[in-house]
This record gives sequence, structure tokens and C-alpha cells, in this order.
Amino acid sequence: MCWVSLYARRLHSTLKDCKIILMILLQFTSRRLVSHVCRLTNSVSRQRSLVEMARPSSDMAEFRQIFAKAKHIAVITGAGVSAESGVPTFRGAGGYWRKWQSQDLATPEAFSRNPSRVWEFYHYRREVMLTKNPNPAHLAIAECEARLSKQGRTVIVITQNIDELHKRAGSKHMWEIHGSLFKTRCITCGNVTENHNSPICPALEGKGAPDPDTDDARIPVENLPRCEENGCNGLLRPHVVWFGETLDSNVLTQVEEQLEMCDLCLVVGTSSIVYPAAMFAPQVAARGVPVAEFNMETTPATTRFRFHFQGPCGLTLPPALARHDSEIIS
Repeated sequence: MCWVSLYARRLHSTLKDCKIILMILLQFTSRRLVSHVCRLTNSVSRQRSLVEMARPSSDMAEFRQIFAKAKHIAVITGAGVSAESGVPTFRGAGGYWRKWQSQDLATPEAFSRNPSRVWEFYHYRREVMLTKNPNPAHLAIAECEARLSKQGRTVIVITQNIDELHKRAGSKHMWEIHGSLFKTRCITCGNVTENHNSPICPALEGKGAPDPDTDDARIPVENLPRCEENGCNGLLRPHVVWFGETLDSNVLTQVEEQLEMCDLCLVVGTSSIVYPAAMFAPQVAARGVPVAEFNMETTPATTRFRFHFQGPCGLTLPPALARHDSEIIS
């Protein structure tokens, strides 16, 4: 019996030691778990703070204070502004002319293969644009430019749109970086000319219907728009930047100079995904200049900007650019 009693005492002692060891392990694990949870909580809090810091403001009163002091305002506009005037974009679902989207026709290769089809497409777009009018966003920008010019302040427009709606609204200081539907360029002599004729040439009258069942007009190349410069008679093309082409370097240089001078930048109705225009506003913001985005939705560049005003530009922009109380009425 003695050995049994001795074994029982040793077993009891061993169990006691195990209990102590288990308590120490639990305490150590608990401390590590609490420490890990604390670190995780702090990390989440820091990330939340960063997100809140990155989130642009929608405080119109704050924007208006900055606007009131700005001397050189740059306004960058995209397709979203024109869309509110009912201008088709020919992109995305349903964005077709006949069987093709814009990127299928707006290329040098497409024009070389079938200039008649490409001219039908652009003739249709020109005729559609003659039925459209500037909307409140276009008008607010033009009115702001005219008003501030009397105060020695400037408003310039840098647009990706080719519809000339800014021009028709009254904007004067404007850079159309992608060209214009109402300008032509001769592929022989390079002459660029404004042309608002409707139709642009007799052979295109009544052509360009967008219905997918419409057959190509197959207009002979000699009957398409031709250059009238000093008897050149070369084939004309729309003076727009096509897919695969680079922007005019002189225009880009002038745009960069304007952006270097601006002390407030507005990005209106643009997706911020079409380069190089998508780089303009982020580069301005990187200089510490306030940038305000006016768009129907956020974009890849939204978090780089100080302000974001969501909604139709025709509703958000007019009150943003309206006369400030501090302005002197002349």
C-alpha cells in the first residue's frame, strides 16, 4: 500500500504543477491575444482615419470661400457635360451607330479603308449637334468667365468634347484638346478650316442614318468633302483626334502653361480615365491647388481632390459659380 500512496502523492503533485503551468500559459496567451486585438483595433482606426482624410469634402460654403479668392480658374470638362444636353457618346452598352461604336470608326485605319462610312458617321454627329443646345453647366461656365473678366480674374476651359457647346454658350478662352466636329483638315495640304455647312457636302445630304439595318451609302471618294485651299482639292477629314493619334503638342503645351498658373481647378463631367487629360487635375492637386470634381459618380481620381459634388452638372455647377457676395458689381 505504501507504493500506492507514494504514487498518488506524486500524481497529485504533477497535476498541481500542470495546473500552474496551464494558468501561466493562459495568462500569457490572453496577454498576447489582448495585445493583438489592440494592435488590430489601432490599425483599423488608423485606416478609417486615412479614409476619412482622403474623402473629399462636399461643403459648398467652403468651396465658395476658395472660389471668391481665386484669380485664375481652370475648368476641365468631359462627356458628362455634353450628355446633359442629349449628346450621344457612342460608348458603352447601346452606344452604337449602325453596327459600330466610336472606336471602330474614329481611327485613321477606318478612314483609310472606308472614308465614305466614316464621313457618314461624322455627318450624322454634326447634324445631331445642330439640334442640341448648351445646358445650364455650359452657360454657368461662360457667364462666370464673362463676369470675372471684369474683375481682372480669368476662367479658362479645357475640354475633351468636340461638340462646340462651350463655344456656343459664350466661352472665349477655350482649348478643345480633341478637336472639333465643325472643323476639317486636308490630308494633302494639312489646312484646317471651320465648316458649319449642313450638309457638309451635297453627297452626304440625307445620309448617315444610325439604324443598324441601314446600308452604307458608298459615296465615291471624289464626292466626299474636298479641300478648297488654293485649288488643292485634297480629301478632307474631320479635325478631331482619333484613337491611336496623339494630341497636338502645341495645344498640350498651352494647356500645361494654363494649369501651372491656376489657383483653382474644376473637373466637370469627366470620367478621369482618358489620357492624357486624366492626368491634368491630379497634377494640379499635387501642387496643393484646390481641385473640385463635379460628376454623377466618383472616379478613380476622386480621392486626390479636395472637393467632390455629386449629381448632374447642370444642377451642381451653377450655384458653385454664381456671383459671390464679396464680388464687386461693375
